[in-house]
Amino acid sequence: MAPYVRTVKTGSGATAVQIVHGSRRGARDIEHIGSAHDDAQLALLKAAARQRMAAGQLEFDFGLGDEASAGPLEITSSRMGHLWDALSRAYEVLGFGVAAGGDEVFKALVLARIIEPTSKLDSLRVIEEAGAAAPSYPTLNRRLPLYANDSWRQKLAAACAAHARVGPASLVLYDVSTLYFETDEGDGFREPGFSKERRLDPQITIGLLTDASGFPLMLNAFEGNRAETATMLPVVEAFMAAHRLKDVTVVADAGMISDANKKAIEAAGLSFILGARISEVPFLIHQWHQDNPDQEIPDGHIFTQPWPPGPNEHRRDQTIFYQYRADRARRTLRGIDEQVAKAEKAVDGKVPVKRNRFIKLTGAVKSVNRQLEAKARALAGIKGYVTNLDATAEFVIGAYHRLFQIEKSFRMSKHDLQARPVYHHKRKSIEAHLTIVFAAMATSRWIEDRTGWSIRKFVRTARRYRTIEIQAGTHTVTAADPLPDDLRQALTNIHSQGAH
Repeated sequence: MAPYVRTVKTGSGATAVQIVHGSRRGARDIEHIGSAHDDAQLALLKAAARQRMAAGQLEFDFGLGDEASAGPLEITSSRMGHLWDALSRAYEVLGFGVAAGGDEVFKALVLARIIEPTSKLDSLRVIEEAGAAAPSYPTLNRRLPLYANDSWRQKLAAACAAHARVGPASLVLYDVSTLYFETDEGDGFREPGFSKERRLDPQITIGLLTDASGFPLMLNAFEGNRAETATMLPVVEAFMAAHRLKDVTVVADAGMISDANKKAIEAAGLSFILGARISEVPFLIHQWHQDNPDQEIPDGHIFTQPWPPGPNEHRRDQTIFYQYRADRARRTLRGIDEQVAKAEKAVDGKVPVKRNRFIKLTGAVKSVNRQLEAKARALAGIKGYVTNLDATAEFVIGAYHRLFQIEKSFRMSKHDLQARPVYHHKRKSIEAHLTIVFAAMATSRWIEDRTGWSIRKFVRTARRYRTIEIQAGTHTVTAADPLPDDLRQALTNIHSQGAH
C-alpha cells in the first residue's frame, strides 16, 4: 500500500497531519508531521508532508490536482527581519530619523554600512538581501550631495548630543586618525602628511569628538597635511557653539597638545584634562629619590604639583599629577634594555647604525648616550596629567584613561565599518561617505551598549535568522528559524521600552 497523507483531530482541537505508511502484512507505520491551528498552517503542513513522501522519487500525477503537487513551495519574500529591525530601532532611538527628515535612502545606506561595508552601488545589493526596499542608483546619486552638507551632519551631531545628554562641564574626548588614498598626487584635500602607519600616500585627517563613554558626538575631516594639534580647537568650539555650551572639559592625549594648542585652549576658557609631556625628571620625583635612596617608588604613588599662573599669565590655576605604575615601568625598562643593547652593538660595529635614540654621533664618532639612558630609566613608569579643574587626582587620571573609549570607536570605524573611502575621490563624495560612517558608528555603539556584544558579533549572529513568506496553495505562510536564547535576550534589550 502506498503511503498517503491524513489529518486527525487532536484532543486540543488542533488538526494533526500525518503520513501513513503501509506494509505487506497490513500493519501501518504513522509518521507525525505536525499540528495546525488554522487553515494556513494546515496547508503548509500538508505541503511539507507531500514533499517528504516525494523525496528522492519521481513525481506521478495521481489525479489529485495542484493540492497534491510535490514540487517545492514558492518563497515569496525573505528578509533579515531581526537584524534590520534591530538596527532600525537603534537608528530611530538616536533621533536620526527625525534629524534626516525621514530620508529612507540615508537610513538604508547607514544600516547597509553596518551589515556589510561596501561601495555605494553594492550597498543596493546589501539592502535588497536584507529584504528592504532599495533605492535606484540614480536616486542614490541624487541624494548623496545632501549628505555632504555641514547642516546635515550638524543635525546628526545635535541628535547625538541630545542622546548623550551633553551639558555644561561635560567630559568630551578628542582624538584624530588618518585615512589614506591609493593615489599618486594630492589635490589640496587629500595630501601626504604625518601618518602613524608611516605611509607616504595622500591622506585626510579625521577628528572625532565623543562623550566620556566613547559615543560619537561630532566628526570632521581636515586636509591630510594639517597638523593634528591644529584640529582640536576648531572642532570643540564648533561643537560648543552648536549646542550653546559655555564650557566643556576636553580630554586629550599628550600627542595632541603642542604648547601653542594648549595656550589656545586656555585662551578659549576651556576646562581640560591633558596628557603632560615629560622631557625632564620632575623636581618632585627627583626630590623623592634623594629622600628615599635605593628605594622603588610605591606602585600607584601620585605626586601632586600645583602650577599657579605667573604675574603676566591670564589663566586658571593648574595642577600636574605624576603617577608611577610598576607595570608601566617594567614594560618601559624592557624596551630601554633592548634599544641600549642594539645601540651598543652598533657602536661596536657589529650591526649597521639604524634609528636609535641612544646612539650619540659626534662627527664620525659613535657612542652610547648614557646620560639619555639614565634619564629614560628615571622616568620609566611615570605618566603626567595636567588639568585646570579643581579635581582630585583619581578623577583626573580616571577621566584621562577613558580615552581608550574613543580609540575603540576609531577601531570600529576603521575595521567594522571600513571607513576608508576607497571608492570616493572628490571632497563632496568623501564628506558624504563620512557622514554615513558617523551615523553608522553611533548606531553601532548604541547596539553594543544595549546588548554587551560587539557589533560584528551581533551582525554575524542576527543575519542568519531570516523571516520568510511561503506560498502554500492559496495561503501565504510566514516562517522563521527559532532564535537562540542569547540572541533573543539581545533583541529584547534592544526593543524594550527603556531602550533610550
